[in-house]
Amino acid sequence: MSRVLVNAWKNMRRMPYQTLAAIGVLTVGFVIAQVFGLVVFSSQQILTYFETRPQVSAYFTDQASEEEILKYKQQLEERDYIQEVTYISKEKALEIYREQNKNDKLLLEMVTAEILPASLEVSATAADQLEKVRQDLENLAGVEEVVYQQDVVDALTQWTRGLRWIGLGLTTVLVVTALLIIVVIISMKVASRRQEIMIMRLLGAQRWFVTGPFVTEGAVYGMVGGVVAWLLTMILLLYAMPAIVGFIGEIPLKLLDVTVLSVLFGISILTGIAIGVLGSLVSVRRYL
Repeated sequence: MSRVLVNAWKNMRRMPYQTLAAIGVLTVGFVIAQVFGLVVFSSQQILTYFETRPQVSAYFTDQASEEEILKYKQQLEERDYIQEVTYISKEKALEIYREQNKNDKLLLEMVTAEILPASLEVSATAADQLEKVRQDLENLAGVEEVVYQQDVVDALTQWTRGLRWIGLGLTTVLVVTALLIIVVIISMKVASRRQEIMIMRLLGAQRWFVTGPFVTEGAVYGMVGGVVAWLLTMILLLYAMPAIVGFIGEIPLKLLDVTVLSVLFGISILTGIAIGVLGSLVSVRRYL
């Protein structure tokens, strides 16, 4: 194994520009793929956040008593597709109204608890269950109006789905491009040592004795490219995090979570090694 590593290092030193080109292409590809991966991960977290917020609100008439509304609340909580039901009394609605309009004294003087409706705010376990929740609320006696932000949820769902497909397609293109670059570079190195390989084969050298240095070289390209790409992605993420937090507000994102970063690092390393080994094997097999 030591001989394989030594020969692989010699191969990389003989053609340093090709080595840098291979690592550079892999690094750029991995950075783009990791950024898209984090964008898709963030969009999924944002969608999950809005799915778990009260998305359907039912406003009751003044004839509906608090006992009846609380009874409806208990019935809704028993359904498996409903995550949470919050009761907003007239007094609570007045507190929320005053907090939202605390800078406009004229609006505060004109509104009392009696003119505000009591309501139930319901969140579902998934976005595709919100329509069913809306129908359930409309069938309740005493409901005057049901507010359902369907356009917001549908837009977020379509956006997340579109990002997944774009990320998948872009990642596929980058992986294929990186694989072809590895194949071309390793093929050039194998071709430059064709005579030496033929002599080793004639002398009875085993296949791994010949292919080992090239496969190891490709694995090193992939590993180094994955590590450098991960470091660059972390720098970009740390630099952009204040702007991201300022844009999304209170929505919690786990972009700097140790588990997320560790998984991203592991995927980068393993994918890079897999691409390097596969490209090297394809290149070497052409001459054996």
